[in-house]
Amino acid sequence: MARILITGATGSLGRRVAALAVAAGHTVLGTHVRPWIDAVRGGAGPAISPIRLDIRDRDAVRDVVDAVEPDLVVHAAAGRDRNDWVTNADGAANVALACGDRVRLVHVSSDAIFSGRAGREYTEADLPDPIYPYGAAKAAAETAVRAIAPGAAVVRTSLILGDGNGGHEHLTYDLLAGRVDGALFTDEIRKPVHVDDLADALLEIGAGDFHGVINVAGADAVSRYDLGVLVAERDGLDVGKLRSASNSGRPGDIRLDTGLAAKLLHTRLRGAREFMRAG
Repeated sequence: MARILITGATGSLGRRVAALAVAAGHTVLGTHVRPWIDAVRGGAGPAISPIRLDIRDRDAVRDVVDAVEPDLVVHAAAGRDRNDWVTNADGAANVALACGDRVRLVHVSSDAIFSGRAGREYTEADLPDPIYPYGAAKAAAETAVRAIAPGAAVVRTSLILGDGNGGHEHLTYDLLAGRVDGALFTDEIRKPVHVDDLADALLEIGAGDFHGVINVAGADAVSRYDLGVLVAERDGLDVGKLRSASNSGRPGDIRLDTGLAAKLLHTRLRGAREFMRAG
């Protein structure tokens, strides 16, 4: 069994990675910024050893990795503000520096690094061409990780949801409840992934020796609006209250080609229509 350190263990993804790793018998340590009790309530559970850590602090990150001596680091932490460059970009570089070539690192990246102008699915060979700050920060993080820790696996993924805690799920709930005013876009095309499928894939990748970039996303390409409809239908909410719009200014079609993942991984990456029907 491995000794696994998960950054961002209080987040939706980090909690699931931690829970699955514990269930598999691994020794799991999780970093957090917000109070750990929130992570326990969210399902991370007391079997995980919490470590308070701000990944923006380079020395602190190095000290934690040195003290923990993990076999694997899964870097799932992100800034609460998507425009937090220091956390999203510099924080990833700090984690990579602490791991170097001595600790296995799986870094979680995003389809947001692309502009959506390709007119096709993006492969692992495509270079980032971000058009907004969050995408630029994630692209910078990828560059840093690949330069500092060339043995790392960089996992590009898409919208993460499936347990009610995903960002798009919360946005859909807020729109339907009238807590926020807005619409979901019909021309923003993504390949959403279930949080459990992604967590399984991250641990499977971490247990192997793959290095470089790999796309891990769901099987279905859907718009943000269609995804909101699926969320509302799953949860018995009034779909008719959802408004649609276009031309958000963010990336449009940023579907990820998952052919490599299909060849390398045993984890099955379900499409949104399948896992939403499953509840």
